[in-house]
Amino acid sequence: MEEQKAAFAKQGLNVAALSYDSVEVLSAFARRRGVTVPLLSDPESRVIREFGLLNETVPAGTPFHGVPWPGTFVIGADAKVQRKYLEENYRERYSAGTILIETSPPDSSGWADTRTRHLRLRHGASDTAARGGFRVRLVLEVDLPAKMHVYAPGVAGYIPVSWTMQLPDGAKSTEAAYPASKTLHLPAIQETVPVFEGRFRVYRDVTFPQQKALQSLAGTDGAVRLRGEFRYQACDDKVCYTPVSLPVEWRFRLEEHDGVRVPETLRRK
Repeated sequence: MEEQKAAFAKQGLNVAALSYDSVEVLSAFARRRGVTVPLLSDPESRVIREFGLLNETVPAGTPFHGVPWPGTFVIGADAKVQRKYLEENYRERYSAGTILIETSPPDSSGWADTRTRHLRLRHGASDTAARGGFRVRLVLEVDLPAKMHVYAPGVAGYIPVSWTMQLPDGAKSTEAAYPASKTLHLPAIQETVPVFEGRFRVYRDVTFPQQKALQSLAGTDGAVRLRGEFRYQACDDKVCYTPVSLPVEWRFRLEEHDGVRVPETLRRK
């Protein structure tokens, strides 16, 4: 959240984090990591309980009782929750970049760019860094010229667009999320089919493996790569062209989790 603070501000969003840790623990962490976003202390977990985030699997009377399940809330000026992102596993988290894409469409300038005779394909990601358990969002942006279309998933008798991924062991992916398709009538053969025209975007989330497994995926340059393929068959008002498969790759900088504990005198007993 600290790294994306300016990006949230551009969307009119302020950032704050809430924890069951004491003010002293949060202050020590903020000084060590250079964190400037407000860190709010909820030592009795009162607010955590009100938001329904208390981790009930942690027994009462133990040092970690009161810890919340991880979650992020987007709250409007009217104090109402507009969006919420809740994790079932504390080791897997939505990245700040993924939440940013949810709140505002990303700027595709600077993304990898591929052009064919039928379309322009740009692809990017919500984040530039990979950490164990991070859930990041991958994006494909397709630009079709006038009078050109591709077939949407679910079409019968034609080759639809598809996006496949080559996921490393331990990684997880959601299904690709396509926008609503348009209905195109083909008078020559009296058929009506679902298609995409103009510009459209496709999204999918990928959760990285945990840190040890993620480290083994890094190349000699310290980068983690995700690879996939975008396949389509383009048609204009006269011709359907040979299907095309385009390789796509996303590169992430490998980052370590912060494993430094607070001074022993500040730890819960």
